[in-house]
Amino acid sequence: MSRRTPASRLGIFAWAMFDWANSAFTTVVITFVFATYFAKGVVGDETLGTSYWGYAMSLSGLCIALLAPIFGAVADMGGRRKPWIAGFTTLCVTATAMLVFIAPEPGYALPALILVALANIGFEMGVVFNNAMLPDIARADRIGRISGWAWGFGYAGGLVCLVIILVFFDLGSTDHLRATSLLVAAWFALFAIPLFLWTPDQPDRHIGFGRAVLDGLALLGRTLKALRNQGNIVRFLLAHMVYGDGLVTLFAMGGVFAQSAFGMTTNEVLQFAVAINVTAGLGAAAFGWIDDKIGPKPTIQISLIGLAGLGVAILMVHDIMTFLILGAALGIFVGPAQSASRSLLARMVPQGQETEIFGLYALSGKATAFLGPLLFGLATAAFGSARAGMATILMFFVIGAVILGTVTVPRR
Repeated sequence: MSRRTPASRLGIFAWAMFDWANSAFTTVVITFVFATYFAKGVVGDETLGTSYWGYAMSLSGLCIALLAPIFGAVADMGGRRKPWIAGFTTLCVTATAMLVFIAPEPGYALPALILVALANIGFEMGVVFNNAMLPDIARADRIGRISGWAWGFGYAGGLVCLVIILVFFDLGSTDHLRATSLLVAAWFALFAIPLFLWTPDQPDRHIGFGRAVLDGLALLGRTLKALRNQGNIVRFLLAHMVYGDGLVTLFAMGGVFAQSAFGMTTNEVLQFAVAINVTAGLGAAAFGWIDDKIGPKPTIQISLIGLAGLGVAILMVHDIMTFLILGAALGIFVGPAQSASRSLLARMVPQGQETEIFGLYALSGKATAFLGPLLFGLATAAFGSARAGMATILMFFVIGAVILGTVTVPRR
């Protein structure tokens, strides 16, 4: 059975620290620093580099979509989540640290993409098991705000890491740009420690790995069959699959879009990233309260409308200042769309199937995650413009919002 006794404040704080720890990876490596270094410094052609990056994100997203439900089911049979978090965090940290060896030469493009894809798989799989702990550690009436606080904590962590890079790293130096990967790896490893020390885990069921795999796969099969009778969860997972693809693509391609469409330098992109992390953190924390007041579904809908509307405006502007203002405003709605999705599923998940269902949740966020970056890369290459690539993201938000409208929110 799942452990339903809420964690202490220290345990909840330690759980939220994992968001603080892993956010440096998505902020620095995936979105703003290494992504732009790869396109401009390693490949040497920003449009071509942007396309390559999109393809790598597509491949890693496909792997995550296949692995997440299986590993989730196995973990539910074994009970504990922390060993899985530790293993996948180690993969992400190791692959990220090795990016320091990627020199600014086209011959290093393929090794860079392989390492980034592996690191992204480790990051996303760790998030699956961390998310699955939420309904166990939080009181039912506080799931929304705790999820929102954690997302806000994550954006704060990414912000602090970015500020450290801006102050102590020379972004005109390729050696310093590569060295940011070592900072991210150390950051992730260090700040993940509190989760393992203070956040309670489910009890170990003392099932051998082979038995857990067989039982987990059988459980996954039964769950997939049972989903035919849980149309509400299926509709939510479908909606999340669509708008989650838009969010994944936005994160993966945001930095290279800013550099390619507006000619921003790496330093300017980082300053822009700082602004977005501030607004996104404030938005996630504030909407966490709103989530508990009006419910997660309206919170997500408001966020998707804001993302789509501001996205259209961004595609229509050409001066950097207006782009910076609109981009910062966009950040307000990014965090709530993620945190409220997590809290909505936490309210819907059947007891004892948390990791498995959150594995399916990761699947819904990744099943077509290869499609968004792929469309971005193809549109960018076809039209020779990152604006064409960014335009493909908006349809994911609109379609996802429409499907979400069919989801019935469960009674508390």
